[in-house]
Amino acid sequence: MNFKMDHIVINAVDINSSLHFYTEILKLAGERIEEFKNDQVPFPSVRITKDTIIDLFPKKLWEKTNPENVCRPNLNHFCFSTSKNNWESLQERLKEHEISIDEGPAKRWGAHGSGVSIYFRDPDENVIEVRYYESEEADRPCLLSS
Repeated sequence: MNFKMDHIVINAVDINSSLHFYTEILKLAGERIEEFKNDQVPFPSVRITKDTIIDLFPKKLWEKTNPENVCRPNLNHFCFSTSKNNWESLQERLKEHEISIDEGPAKRWGAHGSGVSIYFRDPDENVIEVRYYESEEADRPCLLSS
């Protein structure tokens, strides 16, 4: 059986902070943001690739289910891959926005073998890993462009 990742859903405590983080710091394209702000859709999304998005669920969608433990833990972490140049630019943006790197840079195993990665957190404490693969540098499509 073969699968592609379609979407990830994150429960956002402060939807505006999450939108800022994913669109301005990680530089992902926002989708349905205006529609969300105009109450036309229940949540906004950000696009990772042409095939994959992150849905950002505002508090009103999850607060009644388990408000004491939401996002704690939401998931262990998720990982983006990008080019080395974009990876370095991201580290500069994290520093500018005073977002701490929890771990790394360090070599770690991933879907395409060994790569260099860092771990940091979004406004809801979700752990994000971002890596680059030196062996695929010439062929890799660039996510998180600056």
